[in-house]
Amino acid sequence: MPDSQAADKKAYKSEVPVQLIVFRLGEEEYGIRIEQVKEVTLTPEIARMPKTPRFVKGIANLRGDIIAIIDLEERFRLRPSNNDPVTGVTYTMALEAKDYTIGIIVREVPQPLSIPASSIEKAPEFIQDLNVHDKYIEGIARLENRIIIVLDMLKLLTPEEIMQLKPKATSSAAAERR
Repeated sequence: MPDSQAADKKAYKSEVPVQLIVFRLGEEEYGIRIEQVKEVTLTPEIARMPKTPRFVKGIANLRGDIIAIIDLEERFRLRPSNNDPVTGVTYTMALEAKDYTIGIIVREVPQPLSIPASSIEKAPEFIQDLNVHDKYIEGIARLENRIIIVLDMLKLLTPEEIMQLKPKATSSAAAERR
């Protein structure tokens, strides 16, 4: 083994790994840092909500918490949106932010993956600049023959979308001002 490869291997081993939960949307693999994922479960029954974006499938009771359920394939326009309920066996990843918890529907069981931080490259600027609100791509991870798009869960939704999903917070804030 040449010295440069040995040095690369040594750097690879001493580097702090990044823990991801990897899942498939459409034909691509996506990852979210494990610390942002609260749990993964079979998708519970979803109740449709009026006046929400089309990619918000509704709300569900997840272990006593009512959370919004989001279809990222629809949000990212990886397949056409429709009003049909999600069918078949799906899984929900509950993602926890500071002010809210959301559920993301995935079609396959998400898998944990540990990768070196250096394998995550910054997303190309042309992707990030397409829409000012779409800064949810943390980077692109390259592993052998795999490309994993690493998402920043905290930036998946715009502030306006978050407010739509938190009716209790807005109504209680209005009540406090009175």
